[in-house]
Amino acid sequence: MSAVVPGLALGALTASGCVWYVPALVDLRAGADRRVSRRLAALACLSGWGTAGLAAALLLTGAPLAVAGAGMLACVALRLAAWVRARGEAREDAACWAALDARPDVRHAPHRVVGAIIAVGLTLATATGTALTWVHARGALGAAPVVAAPVALAACTLAAAVVTVRGRGAEGVLWLRWTGGGGEGGCG
Repeated sequence: MSAVVPGLALGALTASGCVWYVPALVDLRAGADRRVSRRLAALACLSGWGTAGLAAALLLTGAPLAVAGAGMLACVALRLAAWVRARGEAREDAACWAALDARPDVRHAPHRVVGAIIAVGLTLATATGTALTWVHARGALGAAPVVAAPVALAACTLAAAVVTVRGRGAEGVLWLRWTGGGGEGGCG
């Protein structure tokens, strides 16, 4: 078998590799719009496919393949440089996203404070109403205080909750709306 058959096969393979090297050309053409690691990977891709095309031409002409070996070394070196650069960019991105992830302290989140005020106030109103009902049943108290005291406590509880939310400013109200009162942020 002559070197022409492998040369033609490698040439056909190189031509069909356009699904890799055409996007790599686009990445290089985009320039600074692409990350450095992506451009290095595109250079590695182009040098690899270029080396395959050069090897096909060398096989067809019968020339030695030493130049193709140098092209493969360049391809591997560029790909390793792209990999190292991509890892550095990923660490930088992670640090930036960590700095942006400024969630409010869950222990002092407005929904928990408001929930605690409402729970304590309504429990106190219920206990007061139960105690006053028991005293009224013994005949020591009229009906008006039995109804008025728990209603007043419930109203004061709700007023305290509103004052707490307003005391935190519009941010507290927006936090409650954004989280749906559930405490976990999100856009869903």
